[in-house]
Amino acid sequence: MDENNKEEVKNAHIEQNENELSDNQDAEQKVSLEKKKTKNLVSLVILLAGLLAGSVFVDVAQLVKGSGVSQRALNKTDAFEMNGKTWVAYSDPIVKVNVISDDNCEECQPDEVLVWLRRMVPTIVSAKIDYNSEEGKRILEGSGAKSIPVFAFSSEIENTDFYGQAQMLFNKKGDYYILDTARLGAPAGKYTELPKINEDDVKIGDENSKIKLIVFSDFQCPYSKAFNSVAQKALEEYKDKILYVFKQLPLTSLHPKAVDAALASECANEQGEFLKYSNKLFEDQKDWSRSDGTQEFKAYARQMGLDAGQFNQCLDDKKYQEKIDEDSRTAEEFGISGTPAVFINGQFKSGAASYDTVKKIIDEELGK
Repeated sequence: MDENNKEEVKNAHIEQNENELSDNQDAEQKVSLEKKKTKNLVSLVILLAGLLAGSVFVDVAQLVKGSGVSQRALNKTDAFEMNGKTWVAYSDPIVKVNVISDDNCEECQPDEVLVWLRRMVPTIVSAKIDYNSEEGKRILEGSGAKSIPVFAFSSEIENTDFYGQAQMLFNKKGDYYILDTARLGAPAGKYTELPKINEDDVKIGDENSKIKLIVFSDFQCPYSKAFNSVAQKALEEYKDKILYVFKQLPLTSLHPKAVDAALASECANEQGEFLKYSNKLFEDQKDWSRSDGTQEFKAYARQMGLDAGQFNQCLDDKKYQEKIDEDSRTAEEFGISGTPAVFINGQFKSGAASYDTVKKIIDEELGK
């Protein structure tokens, strides 16, 4: 074979080898692609199976590692840990509560009550709503509440163990269950309205005054006695710049003679001597508190020169019992259960506030 033929044969073998190599590479690529398709298909099947099985957390990494939480696993436990957190199962449903409040009012913040509520109902989900917003006004109006914060629960609260044990703490108002914060013992943050001043209320001063000092009081209460001195000092200093409104709130469970004293003061007011007579009741609080019947009250009226016959008849007939009961109902509507309870325009003070505190509020109100 000559050299030219040898070279042709050699080139033919090389071309054949290259073709065979190319065919082999194509085959390997096809096999690789098929394997990838199969692997992707298997992953997809596993992923879909996990989703259909109700997995709580599903991603490829978790599936590869064998982690994740399935519905089957959840059904076997009441608690589990994941990513540094402990998840606990509850039989109660999710309960939504709208909290009507005012971010500008420090006393109105609901955090403390919410912490307590979550201990009782761990499935609570809260949303804060400003009391001045349209939704806040709508819920407030429907709730009948006089102060904020207001806790308006969804109907799911009925299906909780807590509701079954503490149903008396809730008032059904329209679509909401309103938490009775007064009965719970939570103080009012801010009142959204003032107690109405009625025609038959005891009023001292000018009814057109810029300052309205409204006091719920109990003649047998030592704290009411202490605040009476503060109120009298304010009347002396500010005179007709203040309208002093006295509302009766005899705490009969603590003070058995308080109702008789309240009736006597109203009978004295009938003759235009409320201030003089009420001061006498507070001054001699210990004396008449230990007495029986109403003779002490009648004696005070005689000593002051009141018409004894008119006064005695008024007291014996309990003429102003309905008025006293109405004052007590008003106090209950405002969540007031102790005395003295003091409103100075829009500001509220519970207990025997000092004169400096009262004076500061009055001066601020006068300066507006």
